[in-house]
Amino acid sequence: MLRYTLSRLVSLVLSLLVASVAIFAVIEVIPGDPASYMLGMNVAPDTVAALREQLGLNGTVIERYVSWLGGMLRGDFGTSYTYRVPVAELVAARVQVSLPLTLYALVLSTVIAIPVGLIAAARQGKPTDLGVMATTQLGVAVPNFWFAMILVLIFAVKLRWFPSGGFPGWDKGIWVNIRALTLPAVALALPQASILARVMRSSVLETLSQDYIRTARAKGLNRAQAVLRHAFRNALIPVLTILGLQFSFLLAGAIIIENVFFLPGLGRLIFQGITQRDLIVVESVVMLLVGAVILVNFLVDLAYALVDPRLRSRA
Repeated sequence: MLRYTLSRLVSLVLSLLVASVAIFAVIEVIPGDPASYMLGMNVAPDTVAALREQLGLNGTVIERYVSWLGGMLRGDFGTSYTYRVPVAELVAARVQVSLPLTLYALVLSTVIAIPVGLIAAARQGKPTDLGVMATTQLGVAVPNFWFAMILVLIFAVKLRWFPSGGFPGWDKGIWVNIRALTLPAVALALPQASILARVMRSSVLETLSQDYIRTARAKGLNRAQAVLRHAFRNALIPVLTILGLQFSFLLAGAIIIENVFFLPGLGRLIFQGITQRDLIVVESVVMLLVGAVILVNFLVDLAYALVDPRLRSRA
């Protein structure tokens, strides 16, 4: 297990290094000068030059990359060109929205998908299974932003059970903020739950075709008992993969939902940084999100080893 963990840790570090180079390179090739954008048109060249010096934009590409990476390693993400505050402060404020929203949506997705997938697998070919497959197909096909607007119309405008948008702040109380995040979390969770339920069903059905399951059935277990006692754990590996990918997608890809519900999260921060040519914000936040994705994949790999002892023995 130790060798397996160390090999995955080396892969984690190399992936982060490659990601940092790729992100910095992509941001650098974007046309336009942040200093000129911030000062507007018809500005004297010496004023632009002074601002470029102040922002640290006059160094070579290598110097700027090393300075940026070194700052990231020290926890210094730089200073926003637009807001003139440390990027770490912007991230700290926005992650208080994005991370709870991501975890809320992931929990909802998992709680819905795993039982539904198990039930569909246990009732393969029966009306329950067909209904689950039809519903999940609809959930995959419907765009989450359209579903979000439907939720707002029904539960915020008509029934007034939840607010239609905004985030009050955690100082206002947990319940108030949970209510504010419920509709966005549901809009994010249901499409992901549809995908996860289909993967769970397929994985369980594949496991049920194994010889040891047939032996268990021959000893008198019915299909539902074979699913719960034997097939469930062995079917979790592809499900863990999807869960890792879903966490990454929900954390980094919720920009549309955050805009629909006017949530001040990381997705909106990246969008604002792009429109305002605030490169240091875009670089740092994207790197943090990519780092979170790589870290989650690392944890998923460790979870593989816990679920499947064969991986530990190979290592």
